[in-house]
Amino acid sequence: MNEPLGLVSAFVAGVLLGTFFFGGLWWTVRRGVSSERPTLWFLGSMLLRTGIVLAGFYFVLGSDWKRVLAGLTGFIVARVVVTRLVRAAKQPGPPARKAGHAP
Repeated sequence: MNEPLGLVSAFVAGVLLGTFFFGGLWWTVRRGVSSERPTLWFLGSMLLRTGIVLAGFYFVLGSDWKRVLAGLTGFIVARVVVTRLVRAAKQPGPPARKAGHAP
């Protein structure tokens, strides 16, 4: 495979891995806060997401530093995109109550 195509594929792989990681994080937070066992949600999700992303970087990106850099760049781009999409999709909830103080 020629080098430019390899770098583009590494960038795309980084975007896909980042989308999986940060999209999964968003999904976990939404499910975990309303769960009876949030610790299991957050811990299980973290282990699963981290394991898949690390395996993806290891197998897909290889040991060439240029491919790893392209993949990390794609991962960061995915983080920015997912963060903006989540903020845009956030629905306004009821106003937050102020904490009460002891008399």
